[in-house]
Amino acid sequence: MESSGGSKGCMEQLSTFIRTLKGILLTTEIALCILILICYGASVTLGYVSLAIFELIYTIVIFIIFAFEFHLQISFIHWGWTDFLRALIGCVAFLITSLIVIIGHHDGAGVAAGVFGLLVGIVMGYDAYTIVPQLRKQHAAVPHPDPTGGI
Repeated sequence: MESSGGSKGCMEQLSTFIRTLKGILLTTEIALCILILICYGASVTLGYVSLAIFELIYTIVIFIIFAFEFHLQISFIHWGWTDFLRALIGCVAFLITSLIVIIGHHDGAGVAAGVFGLLVGIVMGYDAYTIVPQLRKQHAAVPHPDPTGGI
């Protein structure tokens, strides 16, 4: 069915966004968080499930906001910094908790969750790394008047 007014449909926006680098990174983060939840659910190490749930929900919200271009409509929030902080905090938290699980626990599902946690930590770190140039690009230098007055 054709959408009127030349606007893209919901599925077209979603499929277009998933093909971008940001869409691939967010989709990978969501898939790895789901794998981590499954592994922690099968292990005796249930204490770290809350991190995976929090990051999964936060990443899905950011995915929806960017996929359907709500970040252009809601301008009172700086979405670049919001996404950067999400990726940075997730990276550090997943790396720390995954190392704790891998070193301290010896059940197979817990170790698998720790390995997937390391992977999602690396992916979130790369996501944060790709956001930094976009944050720098938004800050343009302010022109300063010539102090000599053009003389």
